[in-house]
Amino acid sequence: MGPSFVFPLHDATGARLARYERIWPVLATVADRAYVGVTSVTQARSPDAIGKLARNSFVEVVPISDQALIGDQFCGLYRAAVNHAEGDSVMHLCFSDRLAFALESSHRERFLADVASTTDCATPLIFARSEYAWSTHPKNYRDIEGFVTTLGEHLFGRRLDYGWCHLVLRARRLAEVVRQVRNHDLSVVSELVLAVRDEVEMKEVDWLEWEDPHDLGRDARALRVERETSVAEVQKRLGYTIPMMQTLLRAAGGGPSPAAG
Repeated sequence: MGPSFVFPLHDATGARLARYERIWPVLATVADRAYVGVTSVTQARSPDAIGKLARNSFVEVVPISDQALIGDQFCGLYRAAVNHAEGDSVMHLCFSDRLAFALESSHRERFLADVASTTDCATPLIFARSEYAWSTHPKNYRDIEGFVTTLGEHLFGRRLDYGWCHLVLRARRLAEVVRQVRNHDLSVVSELVLAVRDEVEMKEVDWLEWEDPHDLGRDARALRVERETSVAEVQKRLGYTIPMMQTLLRAAGGGPSPAAG
């Protein structure tokens, strides 16, 4: 039984869907299934392309509402995936832009080898950004996400990536941890790690190099300088890392419960 991939796919313009058509055959060499959460605006913008995607035997299209908060979108997708999968299936939770970069860059063979190595993955695993991968990102990305990592280490004694880009766990375990999620924003990703923090392992990989220059067709150095000097980028990073830190504090008994939603 090969692993499965689970990720949302939002494409408001319809410009990127052709790109993913090139990805499925490559991904199918190491995986049995891809559960793809397609937003309603993506469906409305490109109904023919999504119809073609739904006919691909490798892909299970999971409709997700653009009206739902991002955390609810993620959890709805994860619940749908585990409802379709066998309990022992290895599930790769990831993001479409990171996945596309890994498969279209010089990292492809290493990425595929790392995926193949998870076939018998017994415990949850975070593929984390290596020193090299982090060096390609804007410095403010690492510094701000590092606040969460450092806080988690102080609270729970382990240095983990609570803002992960790629998380691997069995379908049965994913079903259990999704039931523990209480947040509705992007901090749900930190809740998943909190639920497995005593058992999860980490493996640092270069293929989590910064994907935006590739995705946007921009010069990497120029884009990095632009992001490093942007107050808006700092605000964006704080927008999800502050809720993550609040989530960690609550789990440690040091913060208020999340508001009902």
